Formats: sequence, structure tokens, C-alpha cells
Amino acid sequence: MHDLRRQALESGKTVSRKALSREASRHTSRTGSAQNSRQSSRAASRHASDDEDNGNLSDDTTAWSTTSLDDLAENPEADNTDWPEELADRINDILDRKRSSVQGREESLSAFCRLSKFHYVEEEIRPHIQDLLAAFLRSIKYELSVRESTLALKALEFLALTAYDDTIYDHVESLLTRTIRDSTSPVVKAAAIYCLGTCAFFGGTSDDAKLDQMNFFLDIVASDGRSIEATDDAATVTAALQQWGFLATEIDDLEADSEEAVESFIDQLESSDPAVQVAAGENIALLYEKSYTPQEDDEDEDSDGDDNGSTSSSNGDGDGPRLIKRYAAYHNTPQLERILSSLATVSGKRISKKDKKSLHSNFTSILRTVENPRRGPMFSTAINQNTNRQYGSKRQVKIGNEGVMNIDRWWKWLRLASLRRILQGGFMEHYYQGNRAVLDSLPVMLRESTRSVGLDRSGFKKAAKLRNSTRRMALGDDA
Repeated sequence: MHDLRRQALESGKTVSRKALSREASRHTSRTGSAQNSRQSSRAASRHASDDEDNGNLSDDTTAWSTTSLDDLAENPEADNTDWPEELADRINDILDRKRSSVQGREESLSAFCRLSKFHYVEEEIRPHIQDLLAAFLRSIKYELSVRESTLALKALEFLALTAYDDTIYDHVESLLTRTIRDSTSPVVKAAAIYCLGTCAFFGGTSDDAKLDQMNFFLDIVASDGRSIEATDDAATVTAALQQWGFLATEIDDLEADSEEAVESFIDQLESSDPAVQVAAGENIALLYEKSYTPQEDDEDEDSDGDDNGSTSSSNGDGDGPRLIKRYAAYHNTPQLERILSSLATVSGKRISKKDKKSLHSNFTSILRTVENPRRGPMFSTAINQNTNRQYGSKRQVKIGNEGVMNIDRWWKWLRLASLRRILQGGFMEHYYQGNRAVLDSLPVMLRESTRSVGLDRSGFKKAAKLRNSTRRMALGDDA
């Protein structure tokens, strides 16, 4: 990845005074960072190989398309009925630090992450939350090995996602911020960024605290990682972009932050790394989406000053409430559209077929939203012959045979992407077992014959208990 902030300055591109001020302060306070930071953001700057963990701990930041969601149901632990006993043993090993070695802690943390990913472990960990929190923080703080610290950060993410404890963020924020700034490992830095975003989202924070972390992540993006001594490290910048977007889905009003944020994300569209480009583009789409909100009951039909080419009474596909433009997400949308259009049709021998396909798919979707913020991800402008209307944004994720998620807005897509990164094949298990954090993050419709009704936690919990009871009876277990 290029040093995009330097490119912007050399090319005469407009840079906000706030961004320039940040850059100047970073330059004076971080003069020694260049010697220790990576000089290019090749694909090799991902997390270390997960072969040793059987692929269960991947934080794969490679760009993935909005059409690829099959791995949400790939659970290799589905038939493991002895997991509660294994988890209890691993918790005891993690808490017994005095008699443990680095290698032993790595193995125990890896197993804890695997079990927490593919099973809903809230009841099993509830008596140990504070002790586990302290143990994970010790492994992160002392950083005796990159793998132990990375696994502890991942374990902390699972704890925040599962425990439903609103004190976690306050316990971990200062250490995670210090780890992001001071760790000598870019792998640990990226893992800590993901962990901080997850804890801020699920661990009990106010909107102001979320905005503080978003500003921290935006500093990392705007400086190409230089602000945390990870210059031009693609994995670190991607993590900051993705967690900025994840937290932004929780903030109702981003008008004051939109212009500067879009400007920073446009710079990252010039990156040589597709994951960086796609994450930046998705954040831009989210900001444009957020500049439109549903029409209030007391507003006139003509109150929208710019219909942006949409129908006059819909969210872009003829369904849902009318969305009204509240402010300009960015001052030069035509220029941005030209950049997005070039990425949606990018060609060249230096880009692999896989990356080219990803860029085309993702940026076609992002461009359509910027052109018309009423359009969500994967919006299809093709005409449905049955209704004589555009197909619209109708990407669905099936929740077994019981429910569906309509991914028709970017905020839903970014939340699903973050949950997918953490849970992967354990996603459905957490949904079925009623993980409150997961269920509260995304709306699901429960299907009854041909009718759909809103789904709450008790609905999935009851369905899960019925399935488990039926399964135990089939296995001959009367318990």
C-alpha cells in the first residue's frame, strides 16, 4: 500500500485542516517509528498462519463479496457432545497460570476460542467472567509470545460477545489502546484493534465512547498506520477501517464527522490492497446511507430537496418508508463516483482474477449506493417482470428453516461482516441458542408457513431447546 497521505499532499489534493494538524503532531511524536514499521502492505502482512489452530482463529481480512455467505453454517463442532467438559478443563487450565507454560496457555486459549466460537457458552463461563477477564489481560499485557497474545485477544472478543456484561469495556480499554500503540508485533496490533472494536460494541459503552474509538481508528487510517507505528501495514489499516464501520452502525447522526471520514476513506481507495479498498468503500456507502433517514409523519412529501434519482415514495426498490436526505455526506460526490466507477471496472495484469472479481462486485454495489443512498448492498436495477419494478436490495441470509435476514441496508451488512469474522461457522449456533448480543445486532424474520413475523430471543431459544430435546431423545439420553 502506498503512503496515501503523502500522495494526497504531493498531488495537491484538498486535505482538511484537522487532518493536517493530526499529521503534523504525529510526525513530531513518532519520528522513530519508520525504522520499526513495515514498508509495504503486501498480502503477506496478514495474521500468522492459522494451520496450527486448524483454521479456527482466522481473522481473514481478504475482501469478500456480499454474495459469499456459505461459511456461516460450516460448524465442524456440530457433533461434539462432550464440549462442556472440555471447556471446563480448559478454563481451569487458563486460570491456573502459576503451573502453566507459554505453550500450555496457547493450547488452552486456542481450545477456549474454538469452543466459544462453535458453541454458545454463556452458562458455562458465567461464574468465571472476571477471572477469565483477568487471565486474558495478563496474556495480552506481558506478550510473552505473539500467538499467546493474539489468542488472548481473540478469547476476549468471544467473552465480550457471549457474556453480555456491560463492564467489560471499562476493564479493557486502556490496556487494548496501549497494546495497539506499543506492541512490537503488527499481528498483535491488528488483533487488538479488532478486540477493542468488539468490546466497545458489546462490552457496555456510550455513544460518546464509541465516537472516541472511531476517532482513534480514523487516525490509524488517515496516517496509513503511522500513528501507531505500523506504517503501511495493510492488515492494521483494514482492521481499523472495519472496526470504524462496525461502530459507526451504532451512531445515529454522523453529519459532523462525515466529510472528514469520507475524505480519509477516499485516500484508501488508492491502496494496492483489495481488503483495504473494499473496507474503505463500504464505510463510504454507510456514510451516504446514514445521510438519509425515514420521513417523519409531520413532513411534507416534497421535503426532500434531492431525490437522487429514486422513486418518490420508497427506499429505492419500492418498499419500506420514504427516505429523506438530511445532509450532504461529502462535498464532491461526482468526483467520488468517478473513482468508484473506475474500481468497479478496474482491469490490468497486476491484479489477480480473484481480486478483480471482488473489486468489480463490491464497488458496483458501493457505487449504486453513492449514486442513490436509498439503495442498499447488492441492489439490482434489473426489472422484475412479475412486478414491473426493480428487484432492489434483496440479499437474504437463511437462518436454518426458521428465519431469514434481509441484508438490504449497509448497517446490517457491516454488522453481519463483523459477526462473521468472529464466529464464522459458529454463527448459526449462536443464533439458534439465543446469544443476546448476536440477536440484538441483526433483525431476523421468523417464517411461519408463508407468513413472516418478527423474531425475538425467546423464539430461537424455544426452537433450540426443542431441537436439543429431540436430539437427546434420539441418542437415548433421558437427561
